[in-house]
Amino acid sequence: MLLSRLAEVSREVAGTSARSRKTALLADLFRETAPDDVPIVIPYLAGRLPQGRLGIGWKLLSRRTAPAPAPTLTVRDVDARLTALGAVGGAGAQAERARLLEALMGAATADEQRFLVGLITGEVRQGALDAVAVEGLARATGAPAAKVRRAVMLAGSLQPVARALLGEGPEAVSRFRLTVGSPVQPMLAQTAASVAEAVDRLGGGCAVEEKLDGIRVQAHRDGPDVRLYTRTLHDITDRLPEVTSAVLALPGERFILDGEVLALGPDGRPRAFQETAGRVGSRVDVAGAAGATRISPVFFDALGADGRDLLDLPFAERHRALAALVPEPLRVRRVLVTGPGDVPAAEAFLAETLARGHEGVVVKALDAPYSAGRRGASWLKVKPVHTLDLVVLAAEWGHGRRTGRLSNLHLGARAADGSFSMLGKTFKGLTDATLAWQTERLRGLAVRDDGRVVTVRPELVVEIAYDGLQRSTRYPAGVTLRFARVVRYREDKRPEEADTVETLLAAHPEVTA
Repeated sequence: MLLSRLAEVSREVAGTSARSRKTALLADLFRETAPDDVPIVIPYLAGRLPQGRLGIGWKLLSRRTAPAPAPTLTVRDVDARLTALGAVGGAGAQAERARLLEALMGAATADEQRFLVGLITGEVRQGALDAVAVEGLARATGAPAAKVRRAVMLAGSLQPVARALLGEGPEAVSRFRLTVGSPVQPMLAQTAASVAEAVDRLGGGCAVEEKLDGIRVQAHRDGPDVRLYTRTLHDITDRLPEVTSAVLALPGERFILDGEVLALGPDGRPRAFQETAGRVGSRVDVAGAAGATRISPVFFDALGADGRDLLDLPFAERHRALAALVPEPLRVRRVLVTGPGDVPAAEAFLAETLARGHEGVVVKALDAPYSAGRRGASWLKVKPVHTLDLVVLAAEWGHGRRTGRLSNLHLGARAADGSFSMLGKTFKGLTDATLAWQTERLRGLAVRDDGRVVTVRPELVVEIAYDGLQRSTRYPAGVTLRFARVVRYREDKRPEEADTVETLLAAHPEVTA
């Protein structure tokens, strides 16, 4: 497949809001896709490079290269060139990267150059893939969409299913089954403002469970063999021997469990998320080292047990299977709600959960199946929303759909000396209208523009929602915001009214302790 065709579809998908049109565009593309192109085409559509980060900065990407007059690059040719570029290292690496990048861009048309820059910078965001791509693939191959969706769930990603369907036809979906040792995409939760709202939306019996601030883990056991996978389906078994031991101590011989792992203090309260993330993310064997953070598992669902696929069973039945396998210390705490009269007890459970140091609760319908890989309406998370009033210190010029607009905001809180201390960045939560408004507003406050970052006078206050705080050596206060997103601008507030670093740190003793 020519890169130009992929770039064209990517642009058209990004330019339409109609789901039916997106599906049709992707279906046409899949009909033209050879099975061997699938491992490249699908990541490119999603704005990802199979190679990951390439070590190419804006200095190299900002160099202008005359475009090719006509498209000749295939997706496999581009993939090979990027693989070679990512492998460059050692003395003279920067010059060699520049040479390879210039050769690639010189072989690309103007449209292909724009697409490649977006891919490399991570600015290809159509908001179209996942569910829409599944529908497009189903339409292209004649397979029922529900069966394709389930196959993707069981395979863990779209690529193997697309490759099988495009190569073998619609009957290929039947080969994808729940298998111990093969991770499936996790079920995700939507958000509700309160327990009462969540119960009302579910409209029937439900369970209210603690929402733990840990790392999502799927545990697979087949006799003496245990494998642990993250929510992104990465195998982290070797990093968590204590979790493997806990799974081996359970009574079953063949099962798949869903849960979280987290670091707990001597009092049973969760330690800072960063301690959990640091331990789980470490590739060094530190489990037995003196002072090493110990990780504990807590399970909340059973996807398979004794060779049975439980995914389509109601949550109430899956929980019975979970309870038969997992004792209470390793099973999430919960209360049941059978009607409106139980809501006060559920709200009290939320308050108790927060007092125990956890994030909030997840309210789950007892009659719902496990909708793997989807943010289903039968799981609703309820947790307090942290917000801050911060000052915009700078903004970065956008790329892709945001070219010509100031996008990524540098956010600061008031420091003790009267200056502003940067806490992180965000481009999330910005509508097109807000992007246009903030570009004009911030350009009027600009004091410096180096072509990438516009530094502004610290005068504009913005309300930011965030999920938590974590330690960071990158920022002067030693902390940064987790999952920051824009709620609204507060032109009614002066910079002197912005939140202080001191107040922020005091609100998160779990990070500063």
